[in-house]
Amino acid sequence: MNKNRLTRILRNLQRGDISVDDATDKLTHFVDEDISFATIDHHRSLRKGFPEVIFGEGKTSDQIIGILNKMIPQEEVVLATRVDTEKARCILSAIPMCRYDEEARMIIWAPHTPEPTGHGTVLVLSAGTSDIPVAREALLTAQYMGNRVQAVFDVGVAGIHRLLSQRDALERATVIIVVAGMEGALPSVVAGMVNTPVIAVPTSIGYGVSLGGKTALYGMLSSCSSNIAVVNIDNGFGAGYMASSINHISISAS
Repeated sequence: MNKNRLTRILRNLQRGDISVDDATDKLTHFVDEDISFATIDHHRSLRKGFPEVIFGEGKTSDQIIGILNKMIPQEEVVLATRVDTEKARCILSAIPMCRYDEEARMIIWAPHTPEPTGHGTVLVLSAGTSDIPVAREALLTAQYMGNRVQAVFDVGVAGIHRLLSQRDALERATVIIVVAGMEGALPSVVAGMVNTPVIAVPTSIGYGVSLGGKTALYGMLSSCSSNIAVVNIDNGFGAGYMASSINHISISAS
Protein backbone atom coordinates (compact mmCIF):
# COMPACT_ATOMS: atom_id res chain seq x y z
CA MET A 1 0.00 0.00 0.00
CA ASN A 2 1.51 3.32 -1.00
CA LYS A 3 1.35 6.58 0.92
CA ASN A 4 -1.29 8.18 -1.34
CA ARG A 5 -3.68 5.25 -0.96
CA LEU A 6 -3.23 5.14 2.82
CA THR A 7 -3.81 8.90 3.07
CA ARG A 8 -7.05 8.59 1.05
CA ILE A 9 -8.37 5.86 3.37
CA LEU A 10 -7.60 7.91 6.48
CA ARG A 11 -9.11 11.11 5.04
CA ASN A 12 -12.26 9.27 3.97
CA LEU A 13 -12.54 7.85 7.48
CA GLN A 14 -11.98 11.29 9.03
CA ARG A 15 -14.72 12.82 6.84
CA GLY A 16 -17.10 9.96 7.60
CA ASP A 17 -17.20 8.84 3.96
CA ILE A 18 -16.35 5.30 5.06
CA SER A 19 -17.06 3.45 8.29
CA VAL A 20 -14.52 2.16 10.77
CA ASP A 21 -15.35 -1.37 9.58
CA ASP A 22 -14.67 -0.37 5.95
CA ALA A 23 -11.35 1.18 6.92
CA THR A 24 -10.48 -1.90 8.94
CA ASP A 25 -11.20 -4.13 5.94
CA LYS A 26 -9.00 -1.99 3.70
CA LEU A 27 -6.15 -2.06 6.24
CA THR A 28 -6.41 -5.72 7.21
CA HIS A 29 -3.42 -6.62 5.01
CA PHE A 30 -1.62 -3.36 5.62
CA VAL A 31 1.76 -5.03 6.29
CA ASP A 32 1.73 -8.42 4.57
CA GLU A 33 -0.59 -11.10 3.27
CA ASP A 34 -0.06 -14.87 3.25
CA ILE A 35 -1.53 -16.57 0.18
CA SER A 36 0.08 -20.00 0.84
CA PHE A 37 2.65 -19.90 -1.98
CA ALA A 38 3.74 -16.30 -1.28
CA THR A 39 3.77 -13.76 1.53
CA ILE A 40 3.16 -10.41 -0.11
CA ASP A 41 4.96 -7.41 1.39
CA HIS A 42 2.23 -4.76 1.10
CA HIS A 43 4.18 -2.43 3.39
CA ARG A 44 7.09 -2.08 0.98
CA SER A 45 5.63 0.93 -0.86
CA LEU A 46 5.52 2.91 2.38
CA ARG A 47 8.88 1.64 3.57
CA LYS A 48 10.85 1.93 0.33
CA GLY A 49 8.77 4.13 -1.97
CA PHE A 50 7.95 1.40 -4.51
CA PRO A 51 6.00 -1.86 -4.24
CA GLU A 52 7.43 -5.34 -4.25
CA VAL A 53 8.36 -6.45 -7.78
CA ILE A 54 7.38 -9.98 -8.80
CA PHE A 55 10.24 -12.13 -10.10
CA GLY A 56 8.46 -14.26 -12.68
CA GLU A 57 11.17 -16.80 -13.45
CA GLY A 58 10.44 -20.03 -11.59
CA LYS A 59 6.86 -19.03 -10.79
CA THR A 60 3.85 -20.46 -12.60
CA SER A 61 1.46 -18.15 -14.43
CA ASP A 62 -1.21 -18.97 -11.83
CA GLN A 63 1.12 -17.92 -9.02
CA ILE A 64 1.94 -14.65 -10.75
CA ILE A 65 -1.78 -14.01 -11.36
CA GLY A 66 -2.53 -14.74 -7.70
CA ILE A 67 0.09 -12.26 -6.50
CA LEU A 68 -1.01 -9.59 -9.00
CA ASN A 69 -4.65 -9.92 -7.94
CA LYS A 70 -3.67 -9.19 -4.33
CA MET A 71 -1.29 -6.34 -5.14
CA ILE A 72 -3.29 -4.41 -7.73
CA PRO A 73 -6.03 -3.20 -5.33
CA GLN A 74 -3.37 -1.68 -3.07
CA GLU A 75 -0.89 -0.17 -5.54
CA GLU A 76 -0.61 2.30 -8.42
CA VAL A 77 2.10 0.35 -10.27
CA VAL A 78 2.91 -3.37 -10.20
CA LEU A 79 5.76 -4.95 -12.18
CA ALA A 80 6.64 -8.58 -12.86
CA THR A 81 10.02 -9.32 -14.41
CA ARG A 82 11.40 -12.34 -16.30
CA VAL A 83 8.04 -13.46 -17.64
CA ASP A 84 8.15 -15.53 -20.83
CA THR A 85 5.58 -15.17 -23.61
CA GLU A 86 3.62 -18.31 -22.69
CA LYS A 87 3.13 -17.16 -19.10
CA ALA A 88 2.36 -13.64 -20.33
CA ARG A 89 -0.51 -14.90 -22.50
CA CYS A 90 -2.12 -16.57 -19.50
CA ILE A 91 -1.62 -13.50 -17.32
CA LEU A 92 -3.07 -11.09 -19.90
CA SER A 93 -6.05 -13.38 -20.40
CA ALA A 94 -6.77 -13.35 -16.65
CA ILE A 95 -5.90 -9.68 -16.06
CA PRO A 96 -6.35 -7.81 -19.36
CA MET A 97 -5.52 -4.43 -17.73
CA CYS A 98 -1.88 -5.56 -17.68
CA ARG A 99 0.43 -5.07 -20.62
CA TYR A 100 3.44 -7.12 -21.68
CA ASP A 101 6.73 -5.84 -23.01
CA GLU A 102 8.03 -8.90 -24.82
CA GLU A 103 11.54 -7.54 -25.34
CA ALA A 104 12.01 -6.76 -21.64
CA ARG A 105 9.98 -9.84 -20.60
CA MET A 106 8.07 -7.62 -18.22
CA ILE A 107 4.42 -7.52 -17.16
CA ILE A 108 3.27 -4.00 -16.25
CA TRP A 109 0.08 -3.00 -14.48
CA ALA A 110 -0.37 0.76 -14.24
CA PRO A 111 -3.49 2.79 -15.05
CA HIS A 112 -1.12 5.50 -16.31
CA THR A 113 2.61 6.04 -16.64
CA PRO A 114 3.80 7.68 -13.40
CA GLU A 115 4.71 11.35 -13.51
CA PRO A 116 8.48 11.82 -13.14
CA THR A 117 9.45 12.63 -9.57
CA GLY A 118 13.21 12.16 -9.95
CA HIS A 119 15.54 15.11 -10.27
CA GLY A 120 16.93 14.44 -13.74
CA THR A 121 17.10 11.95 -16.58
CA VAL A 122 18.19 8.32 -16.41
CA LEU A 123 20.02 7.50 -19.64
CA VAL A 124 20.21 3.85 -20.71
CA LEU A 125 22.87 2.81 -23.21
CA SER A 126 23.33 -0.59 -24.81
CA ALA A 127 26.62 -1.64 -26.39
CA GLY A 128 24.90 -3.83 -28.97
CA THR A 129 21.45 -4.64 -30.31
CA SER A 130 21.66 -8.04 -28.58
CA ASP A 131 21.92 -6.23 -25.23
CA ILE A 132 18.62 -4.39 -25.73
CA PRO A 133 16.38 -6.83 -23.76
CA VAL A 134 18.38 -6.21 -20.57
CA ALA A 135 18.54 -2.49 -21.35
CA ARG A 136 14.75 -2.41 -21.82
CA GLU A 137 14.27 -4.06 -18.43
CA ALA A 138 16.38 -1.29 -16.88
CA LEU A 139 14.60 1.44 -18.83
CA LEU A 140 11.06 0.34 -17.93
CA THR A 141 11.98 -0.21 -14.28
CA ALA A 142 13.35 3.33 -14.02
CA GLN A 143 10.41 4.81 -15.93
CA TYR A 144 7.72 3.17 -13.79
CA MET A 145 9.59 4.17 -10.65
CA GLY A 146 8.96 7.80 -11.64
CA ASN A 147 11.96 8.91 -13.69
CA ARG A 148 12.46 10.67 -16.99
CA VAL A 149 14.25 8.14 -19.16
CA GLN A 150 16.11 8.15 -22.45
CA ALA A 151 17.55 5.23 -24.38
CA VAL A 152 20.39 5.06 -26.88
CA PHE A 153 21.06 1.59 -28.29
CA ASP A 154 23.94 -0.01 -30.19
CA VAL A 155 26.77 2.41 -29.37
CA GLY A 156 29.49 -0.07 -28.41
CA VAL A 157 33.24 0.34 -28.64
CA ALA A 158 33.48 -1.46 -32.00
CA GLY A 159 32.23 1.83 -33.50
CA ILE A 160 33.14 4.40 -30.87
CA HIS A 161 32.07 7.32 -33.08
CA ARG A 162 28.45 6.26 -32.43
CA LEU A 163 28.93 6.96 -28.74
CA LEU A 164 30.76 10.24 -29.28
CA SER A 165 27.81 11.54 -31.31
CA GLN A 166 25.68 11.18 -28.14
CA ARG A 167 27.84 13.57 -26.08
CA ASP A 168 24.95 15.95 -25.31
CA ALA A 169 22.76 13.13 -23.94
CA LEU A 170 25.65 11.86 -21.82
CA GLU A 171 26.27 15.27 -20.29
CA ARG A 172 22.57 15.97 -19.58
CA ALA A 173 21.93 12.69 -17.76
CA THR A 174 21.82 12.50 -13.97
CA VAL A 175 22.49 8.75 -13.91
CA ILE A 176 23.71 6.54 -16.76
CA ILE A 177 23.06 2.81 -17.10
CA VAL A 178 25.44 1.07 -19.51
CA VAL A 179 24.54 -2.45 -20.66
CA ALA A 180 27.23 -4.48 -22.41
CA GLY A 181 28.25 -8.05 -23.11
CA MET A 182 31.34 -9.41 -24.88
CA GLU A 183 34.38 -7.85 -23.12
CA GLY A 184 32.23 -5.26 -21.29
CA ALA A 185 34.36 -2.25 -22.19
CA LEU A 186 31.66 0.37 -22.80
CA PRO A 187 30.97 1.40 -19.16
CA SER A 188 34.64 2.31 -18.62
CA VAL A 189 34.63 4.50 -21.72
CA VAL A 190 31.39 6.23 -20.74
CA ALA A 191 32.47 6.77 -17.12
CA GLY A 192 35.68 8.36 -18.36
CA MET A 193 33.63 10.96 -20.27
CA VAL A 194 31.24 12.10 -17.51
CA ASN A 195 31.16 13.03 -13.82
CA THR A 196 27.81 11.36 -13.12
CA PRO A 197 27.21 7.89 -11.59
CA VAL A 198 27.48 5.07 -14.12
CA ILE A 199 25.76 1.75 -13.39
CA ALA A 200 27.33 -1.04 -15.42
CA VAL A 201 25.28 -4.08 -16.40
CA PRO A 202 27.14 -7.08 -17.83
CA THR A 203 25.08 -9.29 -20.12
CA SER A 204 25.45 -12.95 -20.99
CA ILE A 205 25.91 -12.04 -24.68
CA GLY A 206 29.18 -13.19 -26.24
CA TYR A 207 31.23 -16.03 -27.66
CA GLY A 208 33.06 -18.83 -25.77
CA VAL A 209 35.45 -17.04 -23.41
CA SER A 210 32.76 -14.48 -22.61
CA LEU A 211 31.68 -17.23 -20.20
CA GLY A 212 28.01 -16.26 -20.07
CA GLY A 213 28.79 -12.69 -19.00
CA LYS A 214 31.57 -13.38 -16.48
CA THR A 215 34.22 -11.77 -18.68
CA ALA A 216 32.14 -8.59 -18.97
CA LEU A 217 31.43 -8.69 -15.23
CA TYR A 218 35.11 -9.02 -14.33
CA GLY A 219 36.06 -6.27 -16.77
CA MET A 220 33.51 -3.87 -15.29
CA LEU A 221 34.56 -4.71 -11.73
CA SER A 222 38.20 -4.06 -12.73
CA SER A 223 37.46 -0.70 -14.39
CA CYS A 224 39.89 2.14 -13.69
CA SER A 225 37.02 4.66 -13.95
CA SER A 226 36.06 5.57 -10.41
CA ASN A 227 32.42 6.53 -10.93
CA ILE A 228 31.22 3.01 -11.85
CA ALA A 229 29.09 0.62 -9.83
CA VAL A 230 28.33 -2.86 -11.18
CA VAL A 231 25.23 -5.04 -10.86
CA ASN A 232 24.91 -8.74 -11.57
CA ILE A 233 24.87 -10.36 -15.00
CA ASP A 234 21.68 -9.53 -16.96
CA ASN A 235 20.26 -7.62 -13.98
CA GLY A 236 18.57 -4.76 -15.82
CA PHE A 237 15.95 -4.52 -13.08
CA GLY A 238 18.59 -3.97 -10.39
CA ALA A 239 20.26 -1.27 -12.48
CA GLY A 240 16.97 0.54 -13.09
CA TYR A 241 16.07 0.38 -9.41
CA MET A 242 19.46 1.71 -8.28
CA ALA A 243 19.39 4.48 -10.89
CA SER A 244 15.97 5.55 -9.59
CA SER A 245 17.22 5.54 -6.01
CA ILE A 246 20.11 7.82 -6.98
CA ASN A 247 17.87 10.07 -9.05
CA HIS A 248 15.48 10.56 -6.11
CA ILE A 249 18.07 11.50 -3.50
CA SER A 250 17.18 14.82 -1.85
CA ILE A 251 20.03 17.26 -1.46
CA SER A 252 19.28 19.69 1.35
CA ALA A 253 20.65 23.18 1.06
CA SER A 254 23.24 23.84 3.73
